[in-house]
Amino acid sequence: NNEETGILKAGTKKSTPPPNPMTDPSMMTEMLKGNLTSMVPMVVVGGWINWHFSGFVTTKVPFPLTLRFKPMLQRGIELQSLDASWVSSVSWYFLNVFGLRSIYSLVLGENNAADQARAMQESMTMQASGMPQDSKAAFKAEWEALEVTEHNWALKNSDQEMLSLVE
Repeated sequence: NNEETGILKAGTKKSTPPPNPMTDPSMMTEMLKGNLTSMVPMVVVGGWINWHFSGFVTTKVPFPLTLRFKPMLQRGIELQSLDASWVSSVSWYFLNVFGLRSIYSLVLGENNAADQARAMQESMTMQASGMPQDSKAAFKAEWEALEVTEHNWALKNSDQEMLSLVE
């Protein structure tokens, strides 16, 4: 394997790294638009549920909870004797937030900005692609590993050994 023209050296020219989205104002504006577009439906649904179901117990979780969860899960219900596993309109809000994803895609289109799963997936790929890999160093390490490796055939002289046993 030739170091200048070998098969592992062909086509390994270093490309320019992708632009950092935090330095481009237009990309930051697009990210802000996407965040606001996903936040507005959440606020509307949360406000509607808070106004409509305030003070009602809507469901019970199938596992016991400690009393420290009571202020968080029973907001608007001032009953000391009520078990902490009963949940007020907070659960209804979460059901709506996660259950309305198909309605958002129906009304807003398939790739809408209100889809939280897609937004999280895009942010993860953006973070992963933020640090470009140095392909030249990776190819050099592979080339060195291939140069050091020597193969020893297990059946190198098996035909001669077989003939010597038969004779």
